[in-house]
Amino acid sequence: MPIADGPSGLSKVLANIRACMFGAWTFMLAIPLFIVMMSMALPVLALDKFRRLAQHFVNNLWAIASTTPFYSVQIEGRENLPPASTPAVYVANHQSFMDIYSLFHLQRPFKFISKTSNFLIPIVGWSMFLTGHIMLNRVDRRSQLKCLQSCIEMLSQGASCLFFPEGTRSKDKVLGGFKKGAFSVAVKAGVPVVPITLVGTGDIMPSGREGQMYAGRVKIVVHPMIPAKGMDADKGMDADKVSAEARKAVASALPPELVGSDSVTDSM
Repeated sequence: MPIADGPSGLSKVLANIRACMFGAWTFMLAIPLFIVMMSMALPVLALDKFRRLAQHFVNNLWAIASTTPFYSVQIEGRENLPPASTPAVYVANHQSFMDIYSLFHLQRPFKFISKTSNFLIPIVGWSMFLTGHIMLNRVDRRSQLKCLQSCIEMLSQGASCLFFPEGTRSKDKVLGGFKKGAFSVAVKAGVPVVPITLVGTGDIMPSGREGQMYAGRVKIVVHPMIPAKGMDADKGMDADKVSAEARKAVASALPPELVGSDSVTDSM
């Protein structure tokens, strides 16, 4: 996989062109698919308010069609994925803007958490709203609590949730400490945690350099589920234990130099 640190002048220009082509291609695909999502919005809301499987199918189609011309995705451990009908908390390391695109290749109907401003992006943000993804204002404690409550409700209704427990994209691809929110949700909802390692997304589109896109390959490693059912939701150590196990699993598929501090914090 390519290492995009310190690109030469020519490779940077090519990466800029590639990123522009990707942006134009994914937006072009989004327009007709958004029309399809709009046409089914009311029936989906009436019949499948929480999971919205039809909208997720369109999301998956859009993401896979968007990325396939630009990079390949290899999935290891697909047998560790729970059935699509089983609610779970998926957790992954966060290296790049391309993480969400890549995770859609798993074809699991999860809700992911995104900052409120992303929902205002024309077409793409509106599609996120129609699919029922979860808004978060990171600087507002009340918004964080509401977000966690929404996730618990989603899980109780059979929908899965995706968290990036580092809280933000890593600037240097090094795995940071995990925040406890995702694991508290899993323990309170009594659903398993599915640890996932993303390898290569930070090389394809480095964090902070979203105007550049490099050729390469992404590997997604799905680790065995970690059960959270039956733990005492009132004891924080249970969430800490699940967090530690999940981070250990995610780190196991990364090169040693990309495994950083394993500290755990209480926020999202």
